[in-house]
Amino acid sequence: MRRSLPAVLVVPVVVLVGCLFLLPVLRILAISFTEPTVGLGNYAALFTEPLYRKIMATTLRICVWTTLIALVLGYVVAYVMANVPQHVRSWMVIGLLVPFWLSVLVRAFAWVLLLSREGVVNATLMALGLVDQPLALLRNETGVLIGMVHYMVPYAVLPMLTTMLGIDASLMAASRALGAGPVRTFLRVYLPLSLPGVLAAAVLVFIFCLGFFITPALLGGGKTVMVAQYIEFGISETMNWGISTAFASALLLAVILSLVLISRCVRIPSLFGAP
Repeated sequence: MRRSLPAVLVVPVVVLVGCLFLLPVLRILAISFTEPTVGLGNYAALFTEPLYRKIMATTLRICVWTTLIALVLGYVVAYVMANVPQHVRSWMVIGLLVPFWLSVLVRAFAWVLLLSREGVVNATLMALGLVDQPLALLRNETGVLIGMVHYMVPYAVLPMLTTMLGIDASLMAASRALGAGPVRTFLRVYLPLSLPGVLAAAVLVFIFCLGFFITPALLGGGKTVMVAQYIEFGISETMNWGISTAFASALLLAVILSLVLISRCVRIPSLFGAP
């Protein structure tokens, strides 16, 4: 009886999750196959209609670039944080977490002010003589990319920092003692040991990027449309529930495939920085 008690206690949680999560997801899947007609027409349209293909290509391109840039910037930040004294690292962690305390809407509006033609960025570039006229940094993919990278860098840093803090510093010392230089030690010892954190950060950032809505809407100005924006537009404006739910299902499938891929590349415990 005591052994079965934990299982009995889990049943209400499973039922709650099923009602609040699985049933809506199944409903979305059902609509994608039945509206406006029964069949695979909505999914076929995603790959045949030029507009839908453009939206998916734009989303994939921005997500990939955001992930790559966030990984590079995040790796540098995480490396520095992992190799400074503890008291300095504590202040750096606080600075890293400060953006989490600000609304994504506030941050997006801040970038609108910074990147506008009369904003600080263009004013600084023109004052330094680097450009003759203001650059178009808003209402395009450049502005969206800047805003998304800024939002995602902390998410990239945390998994990599956790992994780097678990690396034994004596391994680098041993490599140097055996004659390897700092560059070779980094490439042959430190980088491979930190790859689990890099891959975990990559999948985390990529999955978050797939569902971005506010940042592309504000910084893209309606000219750079991602999947999440079109889902909202299709449901609230055009009432095209079939295509909208098909897009939502495609996003869910992309997330599942990303998790499956990373689970095959890295041991699951490594995703969370465990040795």
